Amino acid sequence: MILQALKEYYERKTDLPPPGFEWKEIPFVIVLKKDGTPVGVESTVDGEGRKKRVKRFLVPQGVKKSVNIAANLLWGNAEYALGIPNNNPIERVEKQHAAFLQKLDAFPASGDDGVQAVLRFLKRPDKIQALETVCEGRPQDLFAKDANITFQLAGDSKIVAEREAVAKAVADAASKNSGEAVGLCLVTGERDTTENLHTAIKGVYGAQSSGANIVSFNLDAFKSFGKTQGANAPVGRRAAFAYTTALNYLLGKDSSQKLLAGDSTVIYWAQRDHEIESQLADFFGEPPRDDPDRGVRAVASLYRSVENGILLNEENSRNRFYTLGLYPNASRIAVRFWIVDTVAGIGTKIKRHFDDLRIVHGPAEKEVFSLRRLLESTAVQGKADNIPPNVAGETVRAILEGTPYPKTLLQAAIRRIRAERAVTYPRAALIKACINRSIRFKNPAIEEELKMSLDKTNTRIGYRLGRLFAVLEKIQQEASPGINATIRDRFYGAASGTPAAVFGNLMRLKNHHLSKLTAPGRRIYFEKLLGEILSGVPAAVGFPAHLDLEEQGRFAIGYYHQQQDFFAMKK
Repeated sequence: MILQALKEYYERKTDLPPPGFEWKEIPFVIVLKKDGTPVGVESTVDGEGRKKRVKRFLVPQGVKKSVNIAANLLWGNAEYALGIPNNNPIERVEKQHAAFLQKLDAFPASGDDGVQAVLRFLKRPDKIQALETVCEGRPQDLFAKDANITFQLAGDSKIVAEREAVAKAVADAASKNSGEAVGLCLVTGERDTTENLHTAIKGVYGAQSSGANIVSFNLDAFKSFGKTQGANAPVGRRAAFAYTTALNYLLGKDSSQKLLAGDSTVIYWAQRDHEIESQLADFFGEPPRDDPDRGVRAVASLYRSVENGILLNEENSRNRFYTLGLYPNASRIAVRFWIVDTVAGIGTKIKRHFDDLRIVHGPAEKEVFSLRRLLESTAVQGKADNIPPNVAGETVRAILEGTPYPKTLLQAAIRRIRAERAVTYPRAALIKACINRSIRFKNPAIEEELKMSLDKTNTRIGYRLGRLFAVLEKIQQEASPGINATIRDRFYGAASGTPAAVFGNLMRLKNHHLSKLTAPGRRIYFEKLLGEILSGVPAAVGFPAHLDLEEQGRFAIGYYHQQQDFFAMKK
């Protein structure tokens, strides 16, 4: 199903390379006369630092390499293309360069003017000296280990690999059966040449920079019935090219359909073209510095499309939406999750996620969170590197499937609050969302237990005690203006986990603080507020000895809601 969906995406896109080709970043182009004389070396690198970009060219698809010698057609690094040693011994480099020259000599379009010019240049014994002459010295960047090089005929606007005769010969070779095994393709159900080694997939966070495989059989334990490599799960050559090309495109450096969630790389696409493909990164990604409100606008647009019915129309209800979560596993790529939905369905679930997160906040705070900011609020020192393993990927999965958030997410948020004694806006939003989803999943009739703002009708013991703790802290602050440390700094952890151990002492202490208030109206106000909160705590229950995880979450929300209510009253 995954490979079929990727193949369909390849067939839908018009800007992906045809069979036998690939888009490749090539930083240097050697310009040649027809007689093979170099006239210059053009650099295609633009910008500096993180903004540096290398121009991409449509070139013949690269061969799969490991320790073997295998040359690409008309492009490669300095060792293959020019015979210049870098890290390999001279004997191996000579063989690499000979393979590069031999492949070009045997190429069906070797009679083309551009190919002939490259052959004449490569056969020159003084080709390196000629290059140094036109470059006014040895061009070190040109001979760098990973710097790919290709060729262009002087006066042409395209490189030699893009000339018409070359492109036709490559396309013809890709469509022919070269005597390899033919079988029934598991993707298309048609007979085709079986692809033994699938193209490496690049762009998965944490995987090998040279690429890894999503389909491979390289050990005896993976084989069956004496079959080798790709014959164990036969995928036709056309289907293998289509799915690997689509996957590498979606994982590309500039892809707008890719999202990093912890150790998982998430890609997504629709069966038919839809704007949500590019919007998903705005929903969950960190907004750019020059446009900090991009995420807010994207979410607002989503709400409008749901409210006016555009998102939920019949076409979007039939248009499938795919989400694929990948993570590295040695030299392979493992599938963390695979979600198939519709555009209407996925949009509704994303809206529900932002609905669940909505909670009262200060005027300077943004309405929506990026996924990174949300998860960083649960990490030690607020660093992305400290986000618990698997949490990010499982959170994305919960959002897109509409299921409860992982328990580890709620645990992490409460643990950070207890450690730092701070119920921040993102942590409160996350806890509210986790508890409401959990309750709704158990009983769909309950839309939400925790409201967006202060709920005086909520009688859950954790919520009431959180409110009570906020009121006691407020009394202490008004009784001792400018106090450095409040009861929150000393007792929050114990109050939220083992209320019976501290609330008796705190209730006695508040009498002392109330007596210090000079305005009688304030004393009366707080006494009434305390009475209203405690009226929801049954006398038979009193202060419980222990609160479980969800009640500790309700404690945090009750505390946060009551604090925000104080700020609103003050304003």
